[in-house]
Amino acid sequence: MIQAGALAIEGRALLVEGPPGCGKSSLALALIARGAGLIGDDAVTLTVEGARGHERLIASPPPHIAGLCEVDGVGIAQMPTAPPAPVALILSLGGPPGERLPQVPIPTRTISGIAVPVLAFDPGTIAPAERALWALHMHGLFSSNP
Repeated sequence: MIQAGALAIEGRALLVEGPPGCGKSSLALALIARGAGLIGDDAVTLTVEGARGHERLIASPPPHIAGLCEVDGVGIAQMPTAPPAPVALILSLGGPPGERLPQVPIPTRTISGIAVPVLAFDPGTIAPAERALWALHMHGLFSSNP
């Protein structure tokens, strides 16, 4: 289990991590409004699947909070839960600001033996969902069937 949000976008999972109040749930809501599916809002179960040499890190909803999403100033909303998906990218919110034009390839973090790209991300007020989708498109791992 990891403390982060996860969204299913075109068959891949985008993890959104950061301290409380940094905008994780607001970014998740903006992405859901654009067609993403909620895997988990504040916690995600991660497992490794696949044949040796073709392992993938899979994000699944944790059973005790599946389908629940915090809506700031409103309450806890119940919404459909997306199916598990392979983790493609981690957006790290609330830390030191990322580079305006990050060097490619971006840094990775190894989780359960699998390297996952990590991008420092400030959701800001200008097109946060669209920028997050571009980050996934440009820097995320592609899904593959082992």
